[in-house]
Amino acid sequence: MKSESGTVYMIRGSDDEWVSPEPAERVISETVSEVTGIAAGDLDSIDAYVDTERLRAVVGDGDSERLSFEIEGHDVTVTADGTVTVE
Repeated sequence: MKSESGTVYMIRGSDDEWVSPEPAERVISETVSEVTGIAAGDLDSIDAYVDTERLRAVVGDGDSERLSFEIEGHDVTVTADGTVTVE
């Protein structure tokens, strides 16, 4: 999803619960923080790690199925269904 301001949004949660779109930057930084222990506030803006248009192509426009990039030495993969994995 995207807004007119250019922010890329993602929906996370299961099909069984009510969910609301969240900025992709928040979803990704919180997931990286949970897995790595790096405080979300210590991470740079998402565009320092990945091209926003490539991210939008996955979670916004659905033109791509997945996108992988690196954040602070960790491999991050985002899929079209809103899943974020960090290794």
